[in-house]
Amino acid sequence: MSELITGHPVPDFSAPATRETTFTLSEFKGRNLIIYFYPKDSTPGCTTEGQNFRDLYDQFQALDTEIFGVSRDGLKSHENFRTKQAFPFDLISDKDEVVCKLFDVIKLKKLYGKEHLGIERSTFLIDKAGVLRQPGVKSKYPVMQRKYLKASKRCERVI
Repeated sequence: MSELITGHPVPDFSAPATRETTFTLSEFKGRNLIIYFYPKDSTPGCTTEGQNFRDLYDQFQALDTEIFGVSRDGLKSHENFRTKQAFPFDLISDKDEVVCKLFDVIKLKKLYGKEHLGIERSTFLIDKAGVLRQPGVKSKYPVMQRKYLKASKRCERVI
């Protein structure tokens, strides 16, 4: 897969999502998108990150920006996590790591002295034309969500 480059279109992709839907990037042309990657449903850091996006959801919506979370968890886990946390946005299941590899978020990590491959917490902003505007950065919440809210405002002025 080719590397994503800021200022260039993101290749179209599809993946299963909560509420028995399929996320397809091209179906969101005309809307800004926040796609955030997180390691695992219902863990403390991932819960806090999702809650921060949830709490700012109306502000993102006012900027015509949709939010989607992505992890390697299955749809059942995603549905439970989404319901329990009252997330107003959908979660994308990427068990085969196709989307994770497209966005290059699978990294070598250390946990309790053992190395393993896992998702590096990252967030991306894609504009209404499907162009990557804000590359993925290792997320620091809640500052990161506000950073992406500001970037969404800039997209409104650019487009």
